[in-house]
Amino acid sequence: MSDLPAVPDPREMRVSNADRERVAKVLNDSMAEGRLTVNELEERLDKVYAAKTFGDLEPLTRDLPAGNQARAAAYPQPAPSRVNRVGGRGTSATAIAIMSGTDRKGVWTVPPTFTTVALMGGVEIDLTDARFEDAETTIQAFAMMGGIDIYVPEDITIQVNGTGFMGAFENHAQDQAQPRPGAPLVRITGLALMGGVDVKRRKPRKQKNKPKEIEE
Repeated sequence: MSDLPAVPDPREMRVSNADRERVAKVLNDSMAEGRLTVNELEERLDKVYAAKTFGDLEPLTRDLPAGNQARAAAYPQPAPSRVNRVGGRGTSATAIAIMSGTDRKGVWTVPPTFTTVALMGGVEIDLTDARFEDAETTIQAFAMMGGIDIYVPEDITIQVNGTGFMGAFENHAQDQAQPRPGAPLVRITGLALMGGVDVKRRKPRKQKNKPKEIEE
């Protein structure tokens, strides 16, 4: 089993240009409402565009009664997720089926690069309860006269770019060109040669019992 790190303080996370612009809008609106003077606005905007973390941004709207808008501007808004998915050490780097079948599912940690091969066999990769060692992961899928099914939940961003030759590399989930804030990005690539790779979206299911960690 992998050691899971503590959830990081959101104030220590790095901000993006879009995060700075959201705070700047709150400040500009507050100045228009008469809550800030022009000099105060200029002083705070200088701090906004110099900010590196969300902790730097939070004090700039703390005294403004902007409600949810100010709080949303001060902290990152992660995609809905049942768990913090990023962190830990990869527990399995490959899934290979030669004239047989294998799977990776349940609670497991995916390394930055994961390779799966189906040679006249079948592989099932289920990311529903998976964690990820890094925020960005590449799954290389190669199916030769075999089949690979990859299930991804709704709170994971995917990019599928595989090739089918006398076979099919199919994406039945919606691609997103840009990852959503807080959501792991999984790139799925590879080759289906007289075989099939099928990427499917799986909705979250209710968990009655905590699943066990997969060990090789």
